[in-house]
Amino acid sequence: MEEKIAKKEQIESKPSQQTDSPNIRKTPYKRSSSRPSKPNYVKKNFFFKKRVCFFCKNKESVIDYKDVSLMKRFISESGKISPRRFTGTCAKHQRKLATEIKKARQMALIHFTDKHK
Repeated sequence: MEEKIAKKEQIESKPSQQTDSPNIRKTPYKRSSSRPSKPNYVKKNFFFKKRVCFFCKNKESVIDYKDVSLMKRFISESGKISPRRFTGTCAKHQRKLATEIKKARQMALIHFTDKHK
């Protein structure tokens, strides 16, 4: 009878020894409602030169819808007005440029799209 009790104690003591192994988690897994954090990847160093506004740099150049060669510089091949982050123009001149390009389109000096050539 004493042998059976001793064997039970040994069996009960074995699981506690197994929890000390590195493969078994000691604490239960907690699920959080928030997303897991992203691993820290090495960021690629993208270095780009900050563009300066063409019209602020060249004070004598005036934005006018009749100057088609200047307007085409700020229009993509498909006919879209290029955004500030590509052209480097400041907000003030980008607004003026957009209105003048639209005027030039209405006057048929610039094509609306590349299909109208």
